Amino acid sequence: MSLTHFDEKGQARMVDITGKPITERVAVIEGFVKMKPETLELILNKEIAKGDVFQVARLAGIMAAKMTPHLIPLCHPLPITSVEIDFEPDIKNSQVKIKTTVKTSGQTGVEMEGMVATSIAALTVYDMCKAVDKEMIIGEIKLIYKSGGKSGEFIRKT
Repeated sequence: MSLTHFDEKGQARMVDITGKPITERVAVIEGFVKMKPETLELILNKEIAKGDVFQVARLAGIMAAKMTPHLIPLCHPLPITSVEIDFEPDIKNSQVKIKTTVKTSGQTGVEMEGMVATSIAALTVYDMCKAVDKEMIIGEIKLIYKSGGKSGEFIRKT
């Protein structure tokens, strides 16, 4: 089984995962939205005019995880069994950490679903708050943990 997105002629293809065993797979992704202290205060006090920022961003992220194969070419559609998105405000650094956990029982991992969910949750925070803070910065979206499949467990050290 070749794990490449190109065949011997250099043509794009979806990787054949037919022979891979079904295993429980988990991916944890983290990202950040840095903002002005006043913006974070408005979010925490639920005073953003568009509504509860974290609840809307959570729903957007969950929906995005389910749409991943429609957004990323050659990404397999997966039966996602769980998506959890948590927001951890960091008042000292004036930012919000977004932590997404995606799970499935399948033949390929859910890292991309977690990355898409985290990215869209961050973009939704930006969209809902841009009227009061156009200087927000979205960044550091990264894989923190993954398990399942042939490559086993990955834990980010830093």
